Amino acid sequence: MKISILIPAFNEEKNIEQTLKGLEDFKNTYCRENQIDLDLLVIDDGSVDQTCIKASKAGARVLELKENKGKGNALREGLKNVDGYIIVFLDADLRESSAEAYKLVLPILKDEADVVLARFKPPGKKKGFGFVKALAFYGVMFFTGKEVTSALSGQRAFKKEVLDAIGTIPEGFGIEVGMLIDILKKGFVVTEVDVDMYHDVTGRNLKGFLHRGKQFWHILKVLISKMIYYGV
Repeated sequence: MKISILIPAFNEEKNIEQTLKGLEDFKNTYCRENQIDLDLLVIDDGSVDQTCIKASKAGARVLELKENKGKGNALREGLKNVDGYIIVFLDADLRESSAEAYKLVLPILKDEADVVLARFKPPGKKKGFGFVKALAFYGVMFFTGKEVTSALSGQRAFKKEVLDAIGTIPEGFGIEVGMLIDILKKGFVVTEVDVDMYHDVTGRNLKGFLHRGKQFWHILKVLISKMIYYGV
């Protein structure tokens, strides 16, 4: 059994070593006990800092992309270089909480799900007004009839056959929603699991509002494209 973990990273020199350290704990405990081969691949998405060097020193395989073309492209390139039965996508800023990745693979190993999404605990303080989360939730429900509270989560595990079935990974901040709609429309079983992961979040400042505005627009474009594709 092999599990491949893909970590797209852009200028994450402050976090990547800690994130990989958390996965080493996962590898040395759960994977070793269950005779699982864990393959860690960091896709350096055109970083201009020390992300690539630090990831390599921390023991991960590194795929270095020359230009920053976004998460979707990074994951597509990464998938060409892994062959695990289970594929896991993780963000680079999880730090030591990446050790919680075992919770994503357990339902698949037990054959209880084809895809598992990480459901984070609510933040202590509100970081936005919930428009992006609501758009993702109701967008997925509109197309599939399924209520998925963690539709935006970038921490997710798949049976490889699922990724083969849905084809091309979309671009932009609508990547998670677009993939989820296609996965559910094809009848795959999706499960959400509660995790104690944490990562950087945008605040209620100008930078945060601009980021969420861009995210909202990207998700809306994905939903419109799905309406055209599925003839809704």
